[in-house]
Amino acid sequence: MNKVILVGRFTRDPEVKYTDNGISITRFNLAVDRRFKQEGGPEADFPSCVSFGKQAEFIEKYFRKGMKIGIVGRIQTGSYTNNKGQKVYTTDVVVEECYFVESKSAHSNNLSQQQEPEPSLSELNGGFEGFMPVSGDIDEELPFN
Repeated sequence: MNKVILVGRFTRDPEVKYTDNGISITRFNLAVDRRFKQEGGPEADFPSCVSFGKQAEFIEKYFRKGMKIGIVGRIQTGSYTNNKGQKVYTTDVVVEECYFVESKSAHSNNLSQQQEPEPSLSELNGGFEGFMPVSGDIDEELPFN
């Protein structure tokens, strides 16, 4: 089974390019925090992702650098020969599904508060890991009432 589930932030704005056949392709990298961090080691991974067709256009239209996205996909490896005649090996996450994982207002707040460290869920919830606090204005963000 080849299945990948990632939640991360865009490292740059996604851009759509089109093949000669008119198929849209969006390539982007995500910053995905590591669950377990070693002292002095990296705190995040930066997988290369690719999406095709309507989904590529959707990602380019609705997501920007710093925004959080959830993706489900598969690992795909490949290779090509560069200008110097050297074989280059690639590994990409091919996006099969994508999800918004934060509201637009949460992203705006993140941009304005980047200097302040984010408290952990455990800190926000008085030690109740796995629960997320819900504000009183949640009705404004729901697509139905």
